[in-house]
Amino acid sequence: MNDESGKPVLDPEVEVLTLFLGGDLMTGRGIDQILPHPSHPGLHEPAVKDAREYVELVERRSGPIPRPTTFDYVWGDALMQLDRLSPDLRIVNLETAVTTNPHPWKGKLVHYRMHPRNMPCLRAAKLHCCVLANNHAMDWGYAGLEETLRTLAESGIQTAVAGRDLAEAQRPATFNLPGGRRVLVFAAGSVSSGIPPAWAATEHRPGIHLFDESSPMSALQLKGVMSSFVRSRDLVILSLHWGPNWSYDIPAEQQDLARELIESGEVHIVHGHSSHHIKGLEIYKGIPILYGCGDFITDYEGIGGHERYRGDLGSMYFARFRTEDGRFQELEVQPIQMRRLQLRRASARDALWLREVPFGKIERFGARAQLTGDGSIRIRPA
Repeated sequence: MNDESGKPVLDPEVEVLTLFLGGDLMTGRGIDQILPHPSHPGLHEPAVKDAREYVELVERRSGPIPRPTTFDYVWGDALMQLDRLSPDLRIVNLETAVTTNPHPWKGKLVHYRMHPRNMPCLRAAKLHCCVLANNHAMDWGYAGLEETLRTLAESGIQTAVAGRDLAEAQRPATFNLPGGRRVLVFAAGSVSSGIPPAWAATEHRPGIHLFDESSPMSALQLKGVMSSFVRSRDLVILSLHWGPNWSYDIPAEQQDLARELIESGEVHIVHGHSSHHIKGLEIYKGIPILYGCGDFITDYEGIGGHERYRGDLGSMYFARFRTEDGRFQELEVQPIQMRRLQLRRASARDALWLREVPFGKIERFGARAQLTGDGSIRIRPA
């Protein structure tokens, strides 16, 4: 049921907090090239040496793209959805450095960066938090990370998981709510996602809060970090960049880790990302675990291969919680698709595909999904 503005109504007696969670926001390379202030197009990849080639691949497949675009162009229909559903917080995994540093990390094959003067692109979506738990945040070295952190802070966007030392990398993004409640965003990146071990932050070195989900110590490590910050009335988001690309499999160690962290009683939602496509999810003891939110904004549209995973499809995840006690209510998934490097509402057929393929087995994992008449997917505890 929706009210006159189109916002869903769960219970008129219950005040609801809505969080928007997005997958991988990759605004470097081809996306950066169509914005008003593109970086130097030179790449250090084995096959492609000019970032504009990724734009040309898209144009050959889908049609011409205006250049330069407006800063809000790539967001397309997503802005309408954000305005309509009006989430209290907007959180994405920013898988792109924001820097002019010309020196890439040596030995790494793919490097993403967006020019800092293109920051209005991120501001167009009114983002509150960019998680940097990924294998591209330090593509342009320590200087690139420092500039990324500084540029986001100057734009009023909080960050999580990367910092100038380990203490800063482990510190959560913190948002105050009325009534003394807070939302804390913790984040960590796993070596299984391709993050170089050398990127791990230390007491004396900038970097990322790194973990290894295959280690029996990883849950203890993450719980130890969270326990030093969490208060009794906090709502906690744990954002994890984990696992390889192109597979629907959910490794047992990921499921075990997520469940163990939920057992600690401090986590209200697990926000997983890394795979280039949408993966399944679980609701464990009333807590949602998003194992893979998929790509959100990318320049992959013109690249062939892996079509069966439908990497062109993304999802906008709107998680709703009771403001009073932080209890999870429902997850609304709005299917979205990249076309001409712009987000557009996915078709009813594509929404059905998402319901049947990535979300086809979630009933086994404590969740039930309903495809609605407006093309969204509502997911609630079974």
